[in-house]
Amino acid sequence: MLPQPAAHVALDTPQTVRGACPHDCPDTCALLTTVENGRATKVQGNPAHAQTGGVLCTKVSRYTERTYHPDRLLTPLQRVGPKGSGQFAPVAWDEALDAIAARLKTIAAREPQAVLPYSYAGTMGLVQSESIAARFFHQMGASLLDRTICASAGAEALTQTLGNKVGMKVEFFAESKLIVIWGSNSIGSNLHFWRLAQEAKRNGAKLVCIDPRRSETAEKCHEHIALRPGTDAALALALMHELIVHGWLDQDYIDRYTLGWDALRARALQWTPERAAEVCGVPVAQIRQLARDWGTTQPAAIRLNYGMQRVRGGGNAVRAIACLPALTGAWRHRAGGVLLSSSGHFPVRRAALQRPDLLGERRPRTINMSTIGDDLLRPASPTFGPQIEALIVYNSNPVAVAPESGKVVQGFARKDLFTVVLEHFQTDTADYADFILPATTQLEHWDIHTSYGHTDVLLNRPAIAPVGGARTNTDIFRALAARMGFDDPCFAESDESLCRSAIGDDKDFAQLLEHGFASLPVPDAPFAQGGFPSPSGRCEFFSQRLADQGLDGLPDHLPNYELATPGGRYPLAMISPPARNFLNSTFVNVQSLRDIEAEPVLEMHPQDAQARGIADGAVLRVFNDRGTYHCKARLNQRARPGVVHGLGIWWRKLGLNGTNVNELTSQHLTDLGRAPVFYDCLVEVALLHKEDAHAEFAATLATEPNPKEAHA
Repeated sequence: MLPQPAAHVALDTPQTVRGACPHDCPDTCALLTTVENGRATKVQGNPAHAQTGGVLCTKVSRYTERTYHPDRLLTPLQRVGPKGSGQFAPVAWDEALDAIAARLKTIAAREPQAVLPYSYAGTMGLVQSESIAARFFHQMGASLLDRTICASAGAEALTQTLGNKVGMKVEFFAESKLIVIWGSNSIGSNLHFWRLAQEAKRNGAKLVCIDPRRSETAEKCHEHIALRPGTDAALALALMHELIVHGWLDQDYIDRYTLGWDALRARALQWTPERAAEVCGVPVAQIRQLARDWGTTQPAAIRLNYGMQRVRGGGNAVRAIACLPALTGAWRHRAGGVLLSSSGHFPVRRAALQRPDLLGERRPRTINMSTIGDDLLRPASPTFGPQIEALIVYNSNPVAVAPESGKVVQGFARKDLFTVVLEHFQTDTADYADFILPATTQLEHWDIHTSYGHTDVLLNRPAIAPVGGARTNTDIFRALAARMGFDDPCFAESDESLCRSAIGDDKDFAQLLEHGFASLPVPDAPFAQGGFPSPSGRCEFFSQRLADQGLDGLPDHLPNYELATPGGRYPLAMISPPARNFLNSTFVNVQSLRDIEAEPVLEMHPQDAQARGIADGAVLRVFNDRGTYHCKARLNQRARPGVVHGLGIWWRKLGLNGTNVNELTSQHLTDLGRAPVFYDCLVEVALLHKEDAHAEFAATLATEPNPKEAHA
């Protein structure tokens, strides 16, 4: 048995408990929580952890406000009104768990694949995400979930190019002489990397930001390349063109440590800077200068992020960018290369945690979480399988975050769909539940964390006892497993034991207990002499694995699904980057953070606004064939002409017309990785007139549940 958390040692003496930030962010900070009389009073960054350096983002520094929020769910709730009405009554834990297990037993006895788990990165912890929960659904034989909603296009691209989700070590960006920040607003989404970039800048490094939006990061870099959404691969190929024609190549590195150079060279030579400039909508001179900088500066590094892979050709774009360091031998230097994700470095024992062996010979279907709107509305068929009859949602808020949310709402509103939601708050998704079960926050449970932005393992100890009647995700699934008759001993494994088994023998767990973190033994320059974790051991410009799937083995530019055309019905490209003080839909209900964001907005270039008679602060209709979203106009130079930014992700119920920006996004999938294309979206924007609002309100009344209707 592991030691009890310090908070339980003495209630009258302030204690400091080591933990980890649970959120979907590359920084994975080490936390220190101050506890007085059993109550957490302060959360701060751990200064002993080099990657955190004692600094937290605004969001997580207010974590106690979230844990003790007056709207925190503290008891199970059962629906007493129509789905979506948000009408619930308290129910005892045993009564709720008995009812849930009975319903799941009935469905599973007939067709276990009619049950679907839906979860993502509400916590990045290995234990509270997919340990006992995964075992529960594997034992049942439920449908599997393809967890694609954020990063799978980029992950597949890295795997097909470098062999895994690996890259340079983030700390060495501080020594780089050229840093290209590609598809990332690092100030808002990767704060600790930004501190390293600033250090490099003070030491003379040049910073270049590539992003359609002139973000807070872009305006603080030496150069901003505001390309059109979805054109990143074209830019990368043009950079290759210039490296070739000017001889800015490390031919020795290419010959020794890459695969498919001749074929990539032939393709890149088709992409002149002039051709790419026309596709990307940027000056030719910018492309030429960036190529010269990349080809003549050492060490040079790329900090790539996931925004740019949320388009049709996102996987190909990441592949093209990931090829660039090998062309110039940037990997030879510890401060050179590319970093999108470091998660492939971690020796996580996922099979031990999740126990897929519990499936036995069964091979359930897999449902893509990004097409949940369509899939909840599908009837049973030989190709799809059984209709989804039960949905268990944890660590996610799909009604707010999944694409084409109008269809997601229709699916969740099905009277015959049995829905259970594990949550901290009554989110948009929870409003459609039959039962809501109150879950613990990070301050109340054990967990272990890897990172996709650095190479440290972190342990999270519970700082306080669960607030109210909240229970850990693991305890909830253990209780359901017992009621389902699942008697395998694996369902009795404690959270502390799960933390230990997650990393097996690969880390000294005693160090985690003592310090809260431990570093992986990753070489400073992991690919200085090749050794990529690919089948060939090389950086694979050409992927035989992709070719065997009937796909192009080389990276290429694939135009967006939705391309604006002159005189077209929807002439504006829309991207939906996160609001700075929200993290996906988390923290939207924290009042102090929502006060900073104020209201849902659409950033527009003044030129586009003037053509539509739109003034700053006006109430807008943003619309396409999928839906309509109301928000306020924010006119500024952050938006380039022809592109608008729907900053998100607001809870729908807090929106101006009960929707959010995902009302407009589509369920199309990326070229690689089966991921959503949130930033491949055309819209039109108009002033909201009273007659428009009245018509939409009437349409909403016609489709919403009748409050007088008896609940299912």
